[in-house]
Amino acid sequence: MADASNSSSQSPGFTEKLKSWLSWSWTYLWLLWFIMLLFLIYILRTPLKLQESLTTVTVFLNTLTPKFYVALTGTSSLISGLILIFEWWYFRKYGTSFIEQVSVSHLRPLLGGMESSSASSQLFTSINGEAESGNSSVSECKVWRNPLNLFRGAEYSRYTWVTGKEPLTYYDMNLSAQDHQTFFTCDTDQLRPADAAIQKAWRERNTQSRIKAAYQAIEINQECAAAYVLLAEEEATTITEAEQRFKQALKAGEASYRQSQQIQHHGAQQDAQHRRDTNVLVYIKRRLAMCARKLGRIREAVKIMRDLMKEFPLLGMLNIHENLLEALLELQAYADVQAVLAKYDGLPSFFSDISLPKSATICYTAALLKARAVSDKFSPETASRRGLSTAEMNAVEAIHRAVEFNPHVPKYLLEMKSLILPPEHILKRGDSEAVAYVFFHLQHWKRVEGALNLLHCTWEGTFRMIPYPLEKGHLFYPYPGCTETADRELLPSFHEVSVYPKKELPFFILFTAGLCSFTAMLALLTHQFPELMGVFAKGFFSTLFAPLNFAMEKIENFMPSSFWHQLTRI
Repeated sequence: MADASNSSSQSPGFTEKLKSWLSWSWTYLWLLWFIMLLFLIYILRTPLKLQESLTTVTVFLNTLTPKFYVALTGTSSLISGLILIFEWWYFRKYGTSFIEQVSVSHLRPLLGGMESSSASSQLFTSINGEAESGNSSVSECKVWRNPLNLFRGAEYSRYTWVTGKEPLTYYDMNLSAQDHQTFFTCDTDQLRPADAAIQKAWRERNTQSRIKAAYQAIEINQECAAAYVLLAEEEATTITEAEQRFKQALKAGEASYRQSQQIQHHGAQQDAQHRRDTNVLVYIKRRLAMCARKLGRIREAVKIMRDLMKEFPLLGMLNIHENLLEALLELQAYADVQAVLAKYDGLPSFFSDISLPKSATICYTAALLKARAVSDKFSPETASRRGLSTAEMNAVEAIHRAVEFNPHVPKYLLEMKSLILPPEHILKRGDSEAVAYVFFHLQHWKRVEGALNLLHCTWEGTFRMIPYPLEKGHLFYPYPGCTETADRELLPSFHEVSVYPKKELPFFILFTAGLCSFTAMLALLTHQFPELMGVFAKGFFSTLFAPLNFAMEKIENFMPSSFWHQLTRI
């Protein structure tokens, strides 16, 4: 039994070695293989009757009429055109060439080409101590609530009035409606008419219908906090009006929170009601802090945010720290910003074990702080002469880290691409997150002297460190391929979605297009000038085989006739 197990364990190793040797020999010694093949064919030309076959083929080609060449080139043009159409359709749907995918999936393993990629992925996993990228990519394609989303009535609607364009997509607004139903409702709402009316309001598609339902809820119950929240978000046309509505909501929300807090442990329904009241209260205070930030009362906004984070530490998934970071940057309290980053940067993601920055806000803010230390004196010419200092190297590495996390941000920061209003939901590492980040943080980068210049000089160097194709990342797991589809759903149609990596036409599509065009041209020329094209074809093939005939004649003159006679007898 032991011998059998040993032999079975040794045979796969020998097979793998043989396969790898064949792969290596085919990769580097293909020219020798080709020469040996030609030599073998020449030796066996008499037993295989190659001379007679070549003569027969020559006679056959000489008897062909121009109509045959027209049919041949036309058929080949049609076939290559059909392949081109199929390849283009497959590329548009799946983002890759069908022929390349088949060759990579089926031919490459036969030639031993998958060992290196699998080994590199295992090494990448073991070095970073991370979970498999398949599980992590699922969590990365999750859509998140934008922590800094604007007010619908005071900001989004105002944009629509001025430009006539809708800044929010139906998909984005539908996600917000689902969020409201999740956080602001519970099973016991049906027992209270006011809460039932506001629960219906969240499901309404029309803005006026939602506002009308909110007023109906207030008529039933003057202390319906969720109704004031809806009016503050959608009916108020200025931030001041929104703040007044939120103050009304805060008064009602605190009363409901105190009542439900006293009965929270009396049953599952009471716990759900308390959870709902907590969510409403936190949302109101957060939006009040954002109102204060927009109205210039930044220190008041910072205090509200810090109190929220201290009072409700378990609601970290709401990302209140991102609001705090932006307000602290406005105050230029960089030491406080660094303290917040030290607490939240590099923590494991909520839905995976990947050690990853929580957002572009954290990643790019960390890069901004490190760039701030050197950017005012940074010069590309000086750095190229003397090399980068330790502080400059740290800043460049932080920029590379941020760009690898979200490669869409730099073009917006450098104003190489126009900004739009941020959506209400974002996709981590996607274009939607880049828009949301730069919309609020561009001014902070401009305020730091030389920071944008340092970013401009260094950000593209990130892509030279990331392997292509993106089998794995440099610092993080591979960039997820699902971002483009989700971003097109989140961002309005008039915005040109940033795509990374840029989809280039595969070689086989270009080759098929060239082949189709060339054969179509040959078919047209053969149809118009059949005799001339026949002469051209014969001359082309005679010229093509002339070097081979010349080499054969030289070999026959160099080798003695008896040597070839003995080889043919063998």
